Parts: sequence; C-alpha cells; structure tokens
Amino acid sequence: MPATAAAVAAVAPPGARRPLPFRAGAAPRARGQPQPTTTTIQRRCRASAAAAHGAPAAAAAAGGRRRGAKEYVEAAREMARHRDGGPPRWFSPLECGGAAAAGRVPGAPTLVYLPGMDGIGLGLIRHHERLAKMFELWCLHIPVEDRTSFEDLVEYVEGTVKSESSRAPDRPVYLIGESLGACVALAVAVRNPDIDLVLILVNPGTSFHKSQMETLSAFLDLVPEPFHLTTPQLLNFLTGNLMKMPSTFVGRGFSFEEAGQTLSEISSSLLPSLMNLFDILTKESIVWKLKMLKTSSSYVNSRLHSVKAQTLVLASGNDELLPSSQEAEKLRCALDKCRTRLFRDNGHKILLEAEFDLATTIKGAGYYRRSRKTDFVSDYLPPTPDELQQAINRDRILNFITDPVILSTLPDGKIVRGLAGLPREGPAVLVGYHMLMGFELGPMVTGILSSTGVHIRGLAHPFMFNKNSEELMFDSAHFDLHRIMGAVPVTGANFYKLLADKEFVLLYPGGAREALHRKGEEYKLFWPEQPEFVRMASRFGATIIPFGVVGEDDICHLLLDYNDLQKLPFYDMLDKALNHDDVKLRTDSMGTLKDQGLHPMVLAPKMPGRFYFVLGKPIETRGREKELRDREEAQRLYLQVKSEVESCISYLKEKREKDPYRSILPRFLYQAVHGPHAEIPTFEP
Repeated sequence: MPATAAAVAAVAPPGARRPLPFRAGAAPRARGQPQPTTTTIQRRCRASAAAAHGAPAAAAAAGGRRRGAKEYVEAAREMARHRDGGPPRWFSPLECGGAAAAGRVPGAPTLVYLPGMDGIGLGLIRHHERLAKMFELWCLHIPVEDRTSFEDLVEYVEGTVKSESSRAPDRPVYLIGESLGACVALAVAVRNPDIDLVLILVNPGTSFHKSQMETLSAFLDLVPEPFHLTTPQLLNFLTGNLMKMPSTFVGRGFSFEEAGQTLSEISSSLLPSLMNLFDILTKESIVWKLKMLKTSSSYVNSRLHSVKAQTLVLASGNDELLPSSQEAEKLRCALDKCRTRLFRDNGHKILLEAEFDLATTIKGAGYYRRSRKTDFVSDYLPPTPDELQQAINRDRILNFITDPVILSTLPDGKIVRGLAGLPREGPAVLVGYHMLMGFELGPMVTGILSSTGVHIRGLAHPFMFNKNSEELMFDSAHFDLHRIMGAVPVTGANFYKLLADKEFVLLYPGGAREALHRKGEEYKLFWPEQPEFVRMASRFGATIIPFGVVGEDDICHLLLDYNDLQKLPFYDMLDKALNHDDVKLRTDSMGTLKDQGLHPMVLAPKMPGRFYFVLGKPIETRGREKELRDREEAQRLYLQVKSEVESCISYLKEKREKDPYRSILPRFLYQAVHGPHAEIPTFEP
C-alpha cells in the first residue's frame, strides 16, 4: 500500500501490494477475541494516523520545534482511543508519503519498526521524514487491548519479513526494535537465519531479568489503577525526556532564563497530556506486556547463538528501566556481526529525545546498505546540513587554535587566498602530504565543503571500518563522522567507483607511514615508487590537484614515536591488536613503505601556531589517456605530482615565517579588536 500525502494507514503489511501468505489484516490474535472487519480496521487506522500526524505537523509549523515527547503523547492518545482489541497491524506514517516518498533514494530497502511496551508504533515520530528518504518505512501498531501472544506476534512479523525478502531478494530488510520490539526482532532473526536482515536494537529488553522491570512486574498487581503510573519506574519512563530539555536549549544558544521559560511552556502543555497516557499504559496492558517481555527475553537469550543477522545495538547510559549499556556489551560479545553505540546521557526513550538522530546513527555506524553487501560508494548518502555542522563542531577547538589559511593556485599559476583555483567539476584527485595524526583532514574537508559545496571523499585506512578496531577506541563511534563525511576504505575498486561517479577523491600515497612519522621526519613524503594513481586518474580524465600542508609542528612536540614505543615492555601486545591481518596495507611493498602499521604516539602541546594549506596548479589528464597508458609517461607525471607537493610544502614553510599572525596571541588580539568572526590576515601570497 503506497504512502500518500492524505491519511495513510495500512491494515496489510508492506507486502500487501503483492500476494501474501496470509490475509490482509488477519493478524494473529488471542483465542476467542473478535476480529474487526477489514473496513472497520481501515477506517480506524486512517483516523488515528491522520490525528497522529496532523497535530504534530501543526505544532511544528507553529513553534518551529522538532517533534518529541509532547507530540508523541498527543498522537499516541488518538491511536489508543480506538479500543478495538486488535489485531496488530501495519501503518505507514504520513511523512513517508508525498514529498518524502518522491525524494526517496532508488532501491530503498524496507524498514519495519517494532515498538516497545506502549505498542503504539509512533516511537519514530521524530525520525519519520528522514527515514522515509532512506527506507520504505512501516510501523507496527498493537492496540492497547490486544492480547496477541509473543509467539503469534513473532509469526506475524516473520510473515512480513519473508514477503519483503521474496519481493526484493537483493536488498536487506531492516528491523528496528525498541525494548520489547528488540526481542521480537531477535526472535525473527533466530527463526530466519537465511534472510538478509539488519537489526537495529534500541535499549533491548533482553536484559529484563536484570532490570527494575522485573521488580515492577512482581508488585504491580497490588497497585490500584490509575495509581500504577505513579511508580518510580514508570514515572522515569514517562518524564525522563523532560529532565533533559533545559540543557538542550542552552546548548542551542538560549540563556538559562530563556531555557527555563521554554521548559515551563513545554511542561505546562505536556503535563496535561501525560494524563492521557492512562489510555495507552493501562494497568492491564502493562501487566500483559511485562509478562510478554519476560517470555520473550528468556526465549531470545537462550538462542542468541543462532542469530546471524547484522546487528547494531543502541544503548542509553542513563536508561531508567533497563541496564542497557551492560546489555549492549553482552550482545556484542554474543553475536558475530554486532556493533554497539553508547549514548551516555540519554534515557530509555532515546528515540524521543532531542539531539538524537537515528538516520545519522545508522549512517555513521556504516549500517546503511541497499544490497547484499555494503557498498561504501553507491550506498553513500551525502551529509545533511546538521551532519556537516556536527563535523565542523568536532573540529571547532582545532580550528580556533590553528585558524587555517587555505590558498589555491589559478590556471595561470597565481596563488590566491581562498579556493578560487579549485575546480568545481569532477572527477578530480587531490593528492598531498598527510600531516602528523591527520590533523589536516577535518579543517580541509569541512572547510572546502562549507565554502564551495565541493564534497571530497577520502580513501581511508581500513582500521576505521573494522569491528575489532572499535573495541580498542574509548568511544565506539569515534570514526562515525568520518564515514558520514564520505570516507571509504582504500581499495582500487572504491577508487575506480568514485572516479566513475565523477567525485572529488582525497588520496594520500604516503598513508599511515606518513601520518605516523618518526622524529625528524616532518614534511617528508613516503610515497611508493610506482605511479599507483596516475593511470587510474587518466582513465577517467580526472584532474589531479597536488597540495601541501604545514603546521603540525606548531601545535605539538613528538615525545615518543614508534621507535621509542618498541622499547617499552609489553608493547608488542598492543601492536598486534592494532595491526591484525584485517587492517594491513601494502603487504607486497618493499622497505619502509611496507610498514603501514598503526601505533599510538605521545605528544606534548606547545603554543599553538597556524595551519597552512595550498592547492597547487591543477594537472589535467583529460585527452592524455593513450599517452599515460605508457608506463614511462605515467611515471613521469607521477614524479611531477610528487615534486609539486614538495614545492607546495617548501612554499608554505618559507611564507609562514612572514605571517605576523602565525602565533595564537596576535590572532587573539586581532579578533578582540575586530570581532570574533573577522578574517585574520596572513602573508601576501
């Protein structure tokens, strides 16, 4: 049933557009329970869906605030009002039709949302519009009075999954499960190991036996209705989002007084709506869902070894109901294809909380794909303005203390400040020097994109994409922004695909050896002897842009390099963990270039200087395809590019000595006089 801009609700699962193994609307249900007619279900679902999304849209238009807890409560109340007793059914949110559907990427996979204890199916209300551009989105609605068993619910979802897998066998089916829904998703994966599934588990209920919810289920029968909602666990569940709103507004530029006033307005409008949750979380419904959660948790935990699906666990560090962070670690160890993302400051209802974006999280973890295997080129979705701003914010301190100066070279050879010399059409290959620890990457990529709209895709070390590598990082999401900004594993196939798509490709021939150089090797190129990129670039007529950067020696001292670390006891254990077979490069190279291993470095800060970039004169290969097929001609051009990079570095090292604002103190004084956003002068190019 396709989504439209009008009222959209479906009694049939996504596969209803094709013959299904079960009747549309005939969801599993408890024995003896009356089944509404299809017409009745359609009418009620359309009414509830329209109410669910009409009010939030109006609220968003009036207040300009992204939807959250308040809109969820209001919309959920409308859907819960129709006490038809079941059966469960699918609906497609209004935002997933109209303009959103028109902007959906080709070959979008199906995403099925499985709700938590509330069962309403509106848990993604903040994320519908973005997800609708990436997926065909369907949500499961379980009426408040429905008493479908866990086994029947799994069978119902399983039928939809099989239908969608049969319809598009070359695409994965996504299951996003929240708490109880996560158990359903895992159960479907257990029963269908041969179906290509991607599981996104949000604070999964598999930790039920270690949670407060088990305690709650033990005495809830003793609490009269409606006082069951005053238990501490359910109060946290209902109001946890409110406690996080003030810091969100302050972080967006509100003063504490303005944030308090805004919070007061939201609270005054939301608190009356909380009373409507009596319609959603009736005592009888909660008791039933807790029993179901206990059953589902036991079922799934005894069968985790059978889960073959690609899995991403999203865990809240401040979950009020479940020990989600510990559970995420358990699942990561138990499941072969599992990665985790921990959100330390978020609560159980993370999907409704501000600053959390599910689409960004899926993209950053490298879990968005439209085929059997992830293709980092064809599956890539460009960063949204919010994602670009996140990348800029990540490097805000580095940009502040280094105030990068970017120069470019015009076709006539003149060097100018700014990016006037950068071509605006690809394909192009930016080839240059890899600064210590890759400090130049963020300022360069985000600076060029925000200034010109030119999006540079970097060929990155496979360490950044490896599951085992994440376990060595303090934060498993450390490399997520690199993936969001377009980094791909450095392979010949990926290089080929990027050039074929006329992209701008960032390539460092010196790789890790250059970025992790030893003492006394500053600004030295460690390029291979063979022209690795020239003939590939010429095949597509790509423009080669040599560039140089200097400045890492102005912000830190290298205290311990690889030679020093090797002398430390037990360092070989860390070296093996960092450089296992999955992340090795250039194993067939000779000499120092064969050492593309990764290792930590010990740095000491110094009085910050400035970063300088210069893009050399573009070198055209278009029209030289036949000429550059010759090995000697390709080698000649390769050496020319290397020489240009070295010339760029020498130019910057000489010119920076004439910059009166090279040190941070003169720059700080300049901005104190002229304003914080004033462009600070530099040397004359």
